[in-house]
Amino acid sequence: MTDYEIFELGDVVLQSKKTLRGAKLAYKTYGALNAKKDNAIVYPTWYSGQHYENEWLIGEGMALDPRKYFVIVPNMFGNGLSTSPSNAPEPYNQARFPNVTAYDNVRQQYRLVTEKFGIESLELVTGWSMGALQTYHWGALYPDMVKRILPFAGSAKCSRHNFVFLEGVKAALTADAAFQDGWYRSPPTKGLRAMARVYAGWGFSQAFYREELDIKAMGYASLEDFLVGFWEGIFLPRDANNLLTMLWTWQNGDISNNEVFNGDFPKALAAIKSKAFIMPSKTDLYFPPEDNAFEVAHMPNAELRVIDSIWGHFAGGPGTSPADVKTLDAALRELLAS
Repeated sequence: MTDYEIFELGDVVLQSKKTLRGAKLAYKTYGALNAKKDNAIVYPTWYSGQHYENEWLIGEGMALDPRKYFVIVPNMFGNGLSTSPSNAPEPYNQARFPNVTAYDNVRQQYRLVTEKFGIESLELVTGWSMGALQTYHWGALYPDMVKRILPFAGSAKCSRHNFVFLEGVKAALTADAAFQDGWYRSPPTKGLRAMARVYAGWGFSQAFYREELDIKAMGYASLEDFLVGFWEGIFLPRDANNLLTMLWTWQNGDISNNEVFNGDFPKALAAIKSKAFIMPSKTDLYFPPEDNAFEVAHMPNAELRVIDSIWGHFAGGPGTSPADVKTLDAALRELLAS
């Protein structure tokens, strides 16, 4: 049984000038859309994540309370549920899967929201990491539709340093001989494990490791137990080509790289009229607050709120620091009440 639904998109021409034929957008909703259709929230997925891995911020008594709001979680292209290398028919399967941008994702999510549900106004768009990238796109592309945005631990444009970090992740994964240039018949597990090790040095901060929070807060028996149990545990179940597709989407994230803004990044930021809380983690190693400070300076209705945490990129993220999740939930609640 599946706990999600499929929105049939038909043939989708991407920014790469390739066509996803019979494209599918997987999504799950929480709560009920009211009669006025004015209680909807869009909450996109993150790198490698699927809708159920967004659920740590959804629940009764939380800001994203399904008793009050209609929360739509659309799955990104490439995450294994929406059209992806692992489920696309030939000729665009596996290593032939075309490059997909965040712009491509959000344009199709907009179709889901408007065509499937008839929604004309969104109370909020929010998301973590790559979900934040999509959140910025929603704000820039549909400024009259989106009332509020709260992107956290993410940015509106992939920085050069962030790009380099991801090159290391990609190199580790594709160096496995079993990868076979993307035409593997069994998972390239050595590459997936190597990728996890590279990622482990970036996802949490130096202070997180110095304070041994992997052991003291997360309950692992040792550092090696953490590297295997947490990091390898994240990536081994994922499809390698799917991971590479989303990695390309991440590396090429830029809200201005489209026909609307023609590469003018400040102009794209200025187009975001939504009331915005921008929430980076103080110790995020690849989405530093400095990048968000630049963004906020060019956004007309935005406030920078840095999460003071040593949990790095995972401050407020899934299954990690309860205190940071509480901080994030409180900010979502405040924004929705404003």
